[in-house]
Amino acid sequence: MRGDLPRLLWMAAFGAVLGPVALAWGLQHTSGTGASLMLTLEALFTALLARLLYGETMDRRVWGAMLLLLAGGLALVLDQGRQGGNQLWGLLGVLVATMSWGADNTLSRALAERDPGQVVLGKAILGTSATAVLAVLAGDPLPTLGAALGLMAVGATGYGLSLRFYLLAQRAFGAARTGSVFAFAPFIGAAIAIALGDRSGTWIMAVGGLLMVLGVVLHLAESHGHEHAHERLEHEHAHRHDDGHHNHAHDPMPVGTHSHPHVHEPMAHAHPHVPDAHHRHEH
Repeated sequence: MRGDLPRLLWMAAFGAVLGPVALAWGLQHTSGTGASLMLTLEALFTALLARLLYGETMDRRVWGAMLLLLAGGLALVLDQGRQGGNQLWGLLGVLVATMSWGADNTLSRALAERDPGQVVLGKAILGTSATAVLAVLAGDPLPTLGAALGLMAVGATGYGLSLRFYLLAQRAFGAARTGSVFAFAPFIGAAIAIALGDRSGTWIMAVGGLLMVLGVVLHLAESHGHEHAHERLEHEHAHRHDDGHHNHAHDPMPVGTHSHPHVHEPMAHAHPHVPDAHHRHEH
């Protein structure tokens, strides 16, 4: 884990400092519905960075999905721009948050096989320390006990538990596809904002939201398969023996998911796959 410290520092800077600060500022200046929908662009930035840095595949369907997400984001910018400069600046603050979390998501791909609990703990300590220093420098007052407990509950679930599941999903799906699954959360947030009384939505915002839904669904519908070769690989992670890749012997054979150091011998086969820990080959 010590060798991962530089990457963890960058993850904390983007995901635990810049992202939350930009989101908090943006929410103070724009509508909850618009901000929630804009968060969908996190999937766009994650997919583009995963393609640029790791070479994750993006066929025509994925590029179409990214264009739909971008069009939806532009519709939101147009909508908020019509409602005044303050609303637009708030939405752009949320956009900065999505870019930060896209960078965080892509950086975390290399740590997907580490213990998720250790990654969450390390990132939380670094991020909390940095934001606490920023709060002191800015002269922010201490929150009340009730507010502090509420914030801790939000952080434990929306950040800690969420990040743990996110890392486990990256191990199975890759960075880009995990980002698209995660992109359904903003639609839930928008629905909650409307249910709580946010009536700032317009037909332009509705069109933007629809485009984003179509983009996420199109990305998740992608299917990628071809003949490929696996080189010899030795690593440790949670796995099963019914996935066609973990053929090593046990005595007795364990039932269900288990974790231990194991070796993959070279093999070649064809099947639909995603850029998980076993499919990082070039195209």
